[in-house]
Amino acid sequence: MFLPFFDNLRSGGVPVSLREYLSFLEGVKSGLTTYDIDAFYYLARATMVKDERNLDKFDRAFAATFSGLEGISMQDMLNAVDIPEEWLRKMAEKHLSPEEMAEIDALGGFDKLMETLKERLKEQEGRHQGGNKWIGTAGTSPFGAYGYNPEGVRIGQKESRHKRAVKVWDKREFKNLDDSVELGTRNIKVALKRLRRWARDGAQEELDLDGTIRATAEHGYLDVKTRPERRNAVKVLLFLDVGGSMDPHIRVVEELFSAARAEFKHLEYFYFHNCLYEGVWRDNKRRWQEQTPTHEIMRTYGADYKCIFVGDASMSPYEIAYPGGANEHWNAEAGQVWLERARETWTSNLWINPVPEKYWDHTHSISMIREIFEDRMVPMTLQGLEQGMKDLVR
Repeated sequence: MFLPFFDNLRSGGVPVSLREYLSFLEGVKSGLTTYDIDAFYYLARATMVKDERNLDKFDRAFAATFSGLEGISMQDMLNAVDIPEEWLRKMAEKHLSPEEMAEIDALGGFDKLMETLKERLKEQEGRHQGGNKWIGTAGTSPFGAYGYNPEGVRIGQKESRHKRAVKVWDKREFKNLDDSVELGTRNIKVALKRLRRWARDGAQEELDLDGTIRATAEHGYLDVKTRPERRNAVKVLLFLDVGGSMDPHIRVVEELFSAARAEFKHLEYFYFHNCLYEGVWRDNKRRWQEQTPTHEIMRTYGADYKCIFVGDASMSPYEIAYPGGANEHWNAEAGQVWLERARETWTSNLWINPVPEKYWDHTHSISMIREIFEDRMVPMTLQGLEQGMKDLVR
């Protein structure tokens, strides 16, 4: 019965394997998700999604397959199960304490209890916990589970669409993880990790915390474990375009910058406007008073640095091709000259463009920058950034 779900996942771009599908069926068969739509959704997602970029695709496939599932009410389940009243009465008599039975009797006996249950199924709109009236959990109500009378009339509450898994697949809260959309705070680090290169420092050692915890638990005494120290050996030089047409991209560039600082121990950064010229700066408030000559940057940071430019490459073509073409000052040499020098100094280089790739051909300056960088320009999407990181480590 779940084959259409499997087909929808595959056709929707989720690379689910037959082994993963069988694991999902095994979980369903074992009773992990019986009458629990939340558990069913999370079981399916946990067993068949191995990459967070596919979470949104999974939600779409799930919604397409099980649309309407959330509309099944608890009353429908009761009618479908049709448990004889005598069975419920015997269960209550067998498992309820005298105090709990007294509480039920206070409602007017078992018949009144069942009548009250039907009324509350109609009235209750949301999840309830810890009370003495509504159907819920961890309370003293005769209806519910995991409270003071867990074997009374054990029943779940009516579906509410609030704080439920249904909201996740309908709202598609993971769509920003799709590898075809712009980056966000939740996934920039995933892409940047591909640029990390770990190196070990000879005999120097550091505490292996996970190994120590595991060994201590196994042996029953403190068993300290160490390992050769690891350090991130990659060095990154980041040039960030600021101002003008970059203003709409401030948020995503800030996120990229923040993620890069967290991922790379050896990170140096400088700002420029539109195109690289003879000076760059670290503080935008003092950009005219405290500029650093670009030649000095090239002498200071060696060829082992990975050089990344982040900018929309959207400007007048004169700013790239001609001396004096800059819109804020007189540049003695064309921007193209400085970009070519940078690429010669740092041969591992890349340009990241926050402008969607489908618009690149409409801006002449973007085509010029792409030509200077020999097509080493990638869009600021998860897929684009991961491709750029792969190019930098070659």
